[in-house]
This record gives sequence, C-alpha cells and structure tokens, in this order.
Amino acid sequence: MNVLTKIDLLYFIARWLATRNIFHTNYAFTLPDNPKFMGPRDAVKRIPDGAILAVSGLGGNQWASIIYRTMRVLFQETGHPRNITVMVIGGQGARGRAPGSLEELGLEGLCTRLFAGHMETFKSILRLADQGKAELQCLPQGVLAFLIEAQGRGEDSLLTETGLGTFLDPRVGTGTPVAGTGTEQWVATEGDRLRYRLPKINVAVFNAPAADRKGNIYIKHCAMIGESMEIARAARRNGGLVIANVAEVVEEGYDEVFLPADAVDAVVVYPGTEQAAAVKHLRRWPMFTLNSDVSVDEGIARLKFINQTLGITPRRSPVDYALARLAASQFAENVKAGSLVNIGIGLPEEVCRLIHEAKGSNPVRFFSESGVLGGLPAPGVFFGAGVCPEKILSSAQIFHLCYEHLDASILGMLEFDAAGNVNVSKRGDGALHYVGPGGFIDFSINAKHVFFVASWMFGGDLALENGQVHIRKQGKIKLARALREITFNGRLALQRGQQISYITNVGVFKLTTRGLELARVVPGIDIRRDILEPTNHAVLTPESGEVPVADDAIMTGNGFKLTLKQE
Repeated sequence: MNVLTKIDLLYFIARWLATRNIFHTNYAFTLPDNPKFMGPRDAVKRIPDGAILAVSGLGGNQWASIIYRTMRVLFQETGHPRNITVMVIGGQGARGRAPGSLEELGLEGLCTRLFAGHMETFKSILRLADQGKAELQCLPQGVLAFLIEAQGRGEDSLLTETGLGTFLDPRVGTGTPVAGTGTEQWVATEGDRLRYRLPKINVAVFNAPAADRKGNIYIKHCAMIGESMEIARAARRNGGLVIANVAEVVEEGYDEVFLPADAVDAVVVYPGTEQAAAVKHLRRWPMFTLNSDVSVDEGIARLKFINQTLGITPRRSPVDYALARLAASQFAENVKAGSLVNIGIGLPEEVCRLIHEAKGSNPVRFFSESGVLGGLPAPGVFFGAGVCPEKILSSAQIFHLCYEHLDASILGMLEFDAAGNVNVSKRGDGALHYVGPGGFIDFSINAKHVFFVASWMFGGDLALENGQVHIRKQGKIKLARALREITFNGRLALQRGQQISYITNVGVFKLTTRGLELARVVPGIDIRRDILEPTNHAVLTPESGEVPVADDAIMTGNGFKLTLKQE
C-alpha cells in the first residue's frame, strides 16, 4: 500500500469521525405517486409498541442507522415505540464506541428484550440487562437464521442436534435466557435433539443499496444481504410491517429485483446509508462487491490500516505471529486445497491470511456467517463483509451450505478443559461479560476439522527470542479445571468423529479418546515445568513418549512456506 493510499484513508477516517454522529431524522424523500416512500419519522411511527423487530446485518455492515437513531429520538420525544423486542443474528452493536448501531435502542423502556447470537457488542442493552431492565435471549446464529427462514414458510420451531451438550441444552446450562430479567425458555429437549422457537416477527428493517420509483429493492453493489429477504418474508407472513432503508432511487430495471415492491411497506431513502462500516453506499468501495477494483492483498492491507488506526484490532506481537504460523501449518497438514473453510475473529484472521498467501491452483474457499463466500473475510470492524467475494448469499443460505459441507473451521477460545470442552461465550458474571457464541456452535459441530487458536494464558508475559518462546511472567492458563460455560462439547465431538486441535503459543493439543494430548511443543517450552505441572497433569503426552518440536521456520518466519494438501 503506497503513501497516497494511506493519506486517502486517513482523510476518510477523519471525515467519518467528524460526521459520524450527524443524523438528519427530519430528512424525507417522498414521491407524490407512491406513498410507500416516506421519511424515517413516518416509517418509525408505524412501528407498534411491543413489536418483535427483526433487523439484518453483521458487525459494522448493513446498519439501518437512520431508522435506529429515529427510533431513539421519537422514543425520547413521545415515549413510543416502546417495549420492543429486537431480533438480530450477528453482533450489530458498537461496544459503545460508535453511533448508529443497534445500541441506539439501548434506552430504558425502548428495547426490553434482545434475541441474538452474539451479545458482546451491544453494551447499552447489556447495561440495561444488568440493571434488571431488559432480558437477553441467546441462540446460535445458524439456528436463528433457520428459524427466521422457517417463519417465512409459516413454521414456528426447529428440531436439531445443534447445541446438545452446551449451555443451550437445559440439562447442561441456562438454555436461551442468559442474562437480565427474562426467564422464558425458547429451547426444550426432545429425545436426543433440541427444539428451538422464536416469537413471531412483525416488523422487519433492513438496509439495501437502492430502490426504483415503484418501490422494488435492489442489492447491486451491496457488501452483504444477511437476513434481509428472510426477515421480510417472516414479517409479511405474520401480517407485519417491512421497512427498507436505501441510499438512492434508481431507474426500474437497474438490476435484478431483490425484493418486489409489493413485499415492502415503507421505503426510507437516506443518502447517508452505509454499505459497510463508515463506507456510504453512494461512495461505495468496490472491494466489498462482486466486481472488486483491487486485489485481495491490497484490500486487506487497507482494512488492516484502518482498523489499527482506529484501535479496533490489536497490534500483534512476534509471539502472536508465530502462533498464527503454527496454526496455519497444522491446517495445511490436515486440510485439502479447495476446502470450504470458516474463520472466527481475532487470531484466526491472521491464520486465514497465511493460508490465503499459500494460494495454489485450487485455493481454500473462505466464508463468513453473513453469507459472503470466497475472497477473504474482512477483518475487524468490517467483519461480515469480504474482500473480492465470489458470491453474496443470505446468512440462511450460507448456514445450509455449512451444515451440508463444512471442511474446516478456525476458531478462537476463551478457555478449554482436559475433556476438550471449550468456552467462548462467557467471560465472567453479569450481562456486560456475556459474549454469546455467534456462529461458533453451528461451525464447530459441522466441520470435519476444528482448529481452536488462542494464547496459552490470560495476562502474563511471553517473549520470542532466537526462535524460542520464554514465559517471563506466568499468567492465568486457559486450560481450566472448570469452564464458566460449555460452548463446545469435546465428548460429543469425538462421537461425531471430528478432528479437534487446540493450538496455543506453547504447543498443539489434540483431542483423543485418551484425553487431551500434547501433539507438538514449541522451542523454549519445558513440557513438565510449563505445561504438565501448572495444569496438574491434565494434559497427556504421546504413548511413544516423544513430543515433536515446532521447526525454526514456524517460530521465526524465516523460510516459512505453506503448502496445502492437494485433492
């Protein structure tokens, strides 16, 4: 990335920071011959108190910000709409750091219930839950997508094995209610499966690039479509309201119609509507679309620069990069070229980048739970979009693909135990420490190979010197005696015949019928002193007595080359 590009991106960031909290809620684009076109205030006034409001989007993508801000303003002015249930598959909050997200609805009496797969970003609503003023209901993202899709067909529940043996199984954990005031259970055991339900959606709100004067909706140049189609169908099936927030009006026939005018009740045209985080539809970035104007490598470099400038993603240390190379090498030893692969956020993004750089004649096909397939998942605040995507599907469509044919998943973890169980969903007590699984449960039970990637400890101090890792200060080891919550069940994974690896910066562990076995150690780590004794010998060593050592290229990066297995 050259200097001029960096200057352009710095200008883009400065302009966004200066204008990001400006929302013209009185703006109104109307058409005399089509009453469906209205301003945000008129659209929001149609949302009834007690509505079950479903929205579409993931991360910083596809926010219908003008609708969310207008709901907040009208509630403050009039007290309505109130007592809203918000239903969203992915984390569409901003951790209290940026306006325009669903956190706009985090006012006492406005949003009183949240259904979501990922909770951690909705800080304003989590605070309400901690104060006893809202309830949090959590379901896996794939299950949520399928339930919303089913509502569009007139079905009201889903019977599945997803969630068995995790906190969502009422025999193991809390089930769907995870914090706040609500205790209603939206999952029940039924034989050897779980049956999930949802309240009926009666309002759908989504963001799309454009509409024509008849009210037909178009998605050309979108970064994702998420659940737009499915929530609209569900609301329509339930006799509810469908609101489309678009950036511009185009001529009829502009592209293939995504949603016909008769499926939409209100069209809110607002020029500031965003394609992705801070990126306006009217100034769209083609890198996020099916017709990218930059390479994957250039696109990722630009996004990484923005994320680091804004402090969204951490700056990685040499120990982190060595861990990413170790994970990528384990992936390459086990997964074939051409495989369908999902990644999580954080360190898995670095692993993804290394696998991408291996390239080859039949590269791995990455996807994200938003429905973006191919190219490379966008990092940080842009997660959910993709750089140079091949296809943009709905989240329900991508989860169907995942359930049918997922070769590998690279995921993070907060903690794990000697039985191979993993917690990613709960950091501590209270709603503010609740993360939620996102699509983790769907991916981790469907992938043939699962690679959990995480630092060996919280806190502490690890250093990489001359190709060796040294623990300068001991922190809290993530291999725990008891997990705060089970988000992945090791015993059931073994029964399914999955290959499970836990990759840390002290070594690689494999889940076997014997237990958790150390399969590879990094140079500089003393197995007994640094692994066995601190974990009370919860880890097994190979029956041969020999533990392979990670090679120098993995540790230093010098001469590191990744070659994927061929078909």
